[in-house]
Amino acid sequence: MSKSLPLFLLASVFSFLFGCDQKVDKPIYQWQLIKGLPKPQVPADNPMSVTKIELGRHIFYDKNLSFNKVEACSSCHQQQFSFAENKVTSVGSTGMQHRRNAPALVNIAYNKTLTWAHDGITTLEQQILLPMFGESPIELGITGHEKEILARFNTPKYQSLFAKAFPDEKVSFNIIVKALSSFVRSLISLNAPFDRYAYYNDDNAISPQALRGMQLFFSEKLECHHCHGGFNFTQSTSHVQQLIDRRPFHNTGLYNMDYGKGKFGYPKKDIGLAEISTLAEDNGRFRAPTLRNIAVSAPYMHDGSIATLGEVLDFYAAGGRNITSGKYQGDGRKNQLKSQFVKGFEMTAQDKKDLLAFLATLTDKNFLTALKFSKPE
Repeated sequence: MSKSLPLFLLASVFSFLFGCDQKVDKPIYQWQLIKGLPKPQVPADNPMSVTKIELGRHIFYDKNLSFNKVEACSSCHQQQFSFAENKVTSVGSTGMQHRRNAPALVNIAYNKTLTWAHDGITTLEQQILLPMFGESPIELGITGHEKEILARFNTPKYQSLFAKAFPDEKVSFNIIVKALSSFVRSLISLNAPFDRYAYYNDDNAISPQALRGMQLFFSEKLECHHCHGGFNFTQSTSHVQQLIDRRPFHNTGLYNMDYGKGKFGYPKKDIGLAEISTLAEDNGRFRAPTLRNIAVSAPYMHDGSIATLGEVLDFYAAGGRNITSGKYQGDGRKNQLKSQFVKGFEMTAQDKKDLLAFLATLTDKNFLTALKFSKPE
C-alpha cells in the first residue's frame, strides 16, 4: 500500500489533474443486497451505474494504467483471494517492495475509512489516487506519464465504453477514477454459508462445529466481535443508516520494540495511525479489516507477518506476539498501547477447530468466481 498523502495534497492533485466536475449518467443502480441490509453510501457526484461499473472493470484489469504496462489494479487485488494478494507485502510496477499487505476489497463500499491506517481517507475516489499517483512507494507510477497513459485509452473499445458511461466527456483521469471507484464499490459479497444461515433461515447452511465456533466468536470470553462485528464483520463500517465514526483502529500487540523511555513499540517503518495523527497513543493502531472471505485472503495483519488463520487465532489467544530474536524483538503482549480487547484467552484444540470452521462459513465462493467481477474477455 502507498504511504498516505495529506488530504490537502490529495485535493490539490485531484483539482490540478482532473479539473471541474463531470457529467454522469442517470440510470439508478440496483444493489444486490440481502433484504433488510442497508445500502452503502455513495458520493453524490459519482452515482452508481451499470455502464460506469463495466468501464471500471475493464480499467481495473488493464496494465495500460501503469506507466510501464507491467501491472494493473488486479495485480495486487486478485479475485480468487477476495481481491487481496497471497504475498506478504505488495510489489509495485517498478519492483519496489511495499511495506503493507494488500487488503481485500470485499464489501469495501461499506468501509468507513480506506487503507490500513488513515482516518481521513473516507471515499474510494480519494484512496484510488494513492496507487495511481503515489511515489512513496510507486505502485502504478502514473505521475509524470499522464498524457502517455491517457492516450492508451483512445481505442475503439474504450471510446465506446467511455461514451456509454460518461456521454459527451473526454477521457480524463477524473472519469477513470470515478469508473474504478464504481467498479470497486460493486464488489459486494453477501452469499456465504453464514448469510444463508443468518438471513435466510437455513439451519443446515453451517455445521454444528461451525455453530460452536460462532458462539465462541461472539462470546465475551474471546471478544472478537468488538472489532469484527456487524453484518460486514468489521468495526470500520458506514452506510446510509449508520454514519457515526467508531474509530476502528487498534493496536493488537503485534510488536513491542524497545526504543527507550517515551517511545512506543511498532517498527519505525510503519507506526500506523500515528503517522497521520502524530499522536503518540495512535502508535501501532491499524484498521480492523472485514473477516468476510478471510479464509482465502492470507497472509494476515497490515504487514502480512502472520501466515495462516490458525496462527492468527494463536496470536489473539496469547494476547499479542512475543518476538524473541531478530530486529523486531520484543513482547507485544506487554505493549502499553495495546487494545483492551486483546487480553488473551484460553483456547483448546477443539475450540480452535470450531473457530476455523466458523470463519470458513464467511467464504462466498460465488464472489470469488463471479464473471461480473472477473477480467473481461
